[in-house]
Amino acid sequence: MRPQTTKPFMSALRYKLPLLRRSRALIAHRRQWRARMVFWLGALTLGLVSAGFAGLADLAGEVFLHVSGNGTSRWLVLVMPLAFVASAWAAQRYFPGAQGSGIPQTMAGRELEGDERRLFLTLRIAAGKVLLTLWGLLFGASIGREGPTVQIGAAIMLASARVGELQHARGLILAGSAAGIAAAFNTPLAGIVFAIEEMGRSYQARTNGIVLSTVVIAGISALAISGSYTYFGSPQVVTDFPQDWWLVAVVGVLGGVFGAGFSKAVLRMTRRIRRWKPARDMWKLVAVAGGAGLAVAVLGLLSDGATFGTSYAEARGAVEGRELPAGFFLAKLLATLASTVSGIPGGLFAPSLSVGAGMGNLVGGLLGASLGLAAVLGMASYFAGVVQSPMTAFVIVMEMTATQEHALPVMAAAMLGYGVSRLLSPEPLYHGLARLWLADALRSRRLRGQEGTAPAAAGAR
Repeated sequence: MRPQTTKPFMSALRYKLPLLRRSRALIAHRRQWRARMVFWLGALTLGLVSAGFAGLADLAGEVFLHVSGNGTSRWLVLVMPLAFVASAWAAQRYFPGAQGSGIPQTMAGRELEGDERRLFLTLRIAAGKVLLTLWGLLFGASIGREGPTVQIGAAIMLASARVGELQHARGLILAGSAAGIAAAFNTPLAGIVFAIEEMGRSYQARTNGIVLSTVVIAGISALAISGSYTYFGSPQVVTDFPQDWWLVAVVGVLGGVFGAGFSKAVLRMTRRIRRWKPARDMWKLVAVAGGAGLAVAVLGLLSDGATFGTSYAEARGAVEGRELPAGFFLAKLLATLASTVSGIPGGLFAPSLSVGAGMGNLVGGLLGASLGLAAVLGMASYFAGVVQSPMTAFVIVMEMTATQEHALPVMAAAMLGYGVSRLLSPEPLYHGLARLWLADALRSRRLRGQEGTAPAAAGAR
């Protein structure tokens, strides 16, 4: 008698044969291998560009400090406004879409379809982003390279999608954004969390492989140049709980208050500047960019050069337990605000972390607590207050400061900063700015539609 297991076996075999054939086609098909090669090369290029950009950004900051006498030369009052105007003009004239951080443009690009994404995510814009961000750092602007690296990474991966005829363009933009953050700070976990929390509010599980693969390949290529490092070193942070929970509470709330204030100020000033219609657009550019450059120069001179650039040395000193001047964090906040609304390309991550470190350092000194721990908590709370992405905030701070053993207080500070900021400023900063860029894209679409219908109407007459 024939065994009863034959029918189930034959049924399973008929079910698996199509799967095996499809798997074999995916492995052996030339188009699939071409797509994979283009994707791998795109991710590899992203890592190399990110590492090279980081090295050049550090060099630009060092050149500025050397030429300006550590930011104390009075000629900066004349030179910085001109440098800001030149950068804003070049961005507007030759690289439209490169202004500001780059994260809002990348978020807007994910919402658009087809050729409309080229308004914000092209290799031309990416090149302009690199050049003009370096220009800003060369003249002491309070900007960072991390937000620009997100836009650059998204543009590279979108270009790879066009060359390799890859599917899931939205997923590749997300992957490029994550890899940009990961390569910029050597923080792979923060890059992935950032992609899920900030860039992909409609994150889909099928993009997991794309995001992880891009982060790994870009990270390996960046490490080949920069080596493995912790951004702020490995400070010896001292905790004393439960007494230090008061420090967590105070720093967390203040981080949310100041982060919300910064976020609301950027959104309001940006919208007001966009609505301003002077007789000539050039007047607006000169007034806004030149005024911002003058403000950054004055604040830098008043702080003995501490607020110029990313203020990395000051932030690292705070994390290592050194006391900073009491007015540093407020001066740095105002310098970053001026740089952000000026119209020049440049990011918020590094300057915001410096503001948070200065704020925490001040509070820690007033409460007699560990200055290093207070600075780390300030970074997490203020950054979460600015971008309203608490998971990204505490993951990036822990990876940058090697303080994983203090995860719970850092998480608590980030959540407090986020919660307070959300109450005071319900609209997240990057999402509010992304809406403005989307409005520009829709306006451009309507103009193209009007240009297309005008000839038809003329012909009808």
